[in-house]
Amino acid sequence: MIAIIDYNAGNLTSVAHAVNSLGYPCQITADPHKILASKKIIFPGVGAAKATMDTLHKTGVSQVLLESYESGKSMLGICIGIQILFDYSEEEDTKCLGILSGQVKKFNASPTIKVPQIGWNQVQQTQNHWFFSNVVNSGYFYFVNSYYAIPEDPEIVIGRTHYGVEFCSIIAHKNLIATQFHLEKSGRIGLQMLNNFLKKE
Repeated sequence: MIAIIDYNAGNLTSVAHAVNSLGYPCQITADPHKILASKKIIFPGVGAAKATMDTLHKTGVSQVLLESYESGKSMLGICIGIQILFDYSEEEDTKCLGILSGQVKKFNASPTIKVPQIGWNQVQQTQNHWFFSNVVNSGYFYFVNSYYAIPEDPEIVIGRTHYGVEFCSIIAHKNLIATQFHLEKSGRIGLQMLNNFLKKE
């Protein structure tokens, strides 16, 4: 069973539909026991860093995510799911999970750069990785984000995107993968990437 983390955010059901459409059973849950018993974990959604972290602490899921990472369970973060992995977010001065070293900053708005970024943008693959199996390089994916992660270790960045600045759009470290864009809203190419995660042993 794939556990999709429930933290009172939007977009969870669309991720569940995408997982089911690929032939995998999943469950949207905040139950620590079910999450720990799951085969893989997906942390998706559109949300604010502080509200997300408050909910995760209140339900005990923040500790479960740390334990799951340490145990080597396969984990996938999507959108806010990449940002909370780091130490700190500028959004409401929020301390995040700290699984990865780094911070999250806000885009600087300008006449040509609207914040949030909403729409399709290219992802440049910067390393060879199984997550990219049958996925074209420089493909377009769907983004909705005002903030972006800046990892302390550049080696964990496997995909980059340009929006006013070049920013990290995919990270991979040990058993952890995370994307700033929405796999479930990125058409066939997004589903291929999601399937690569789900079928990986």
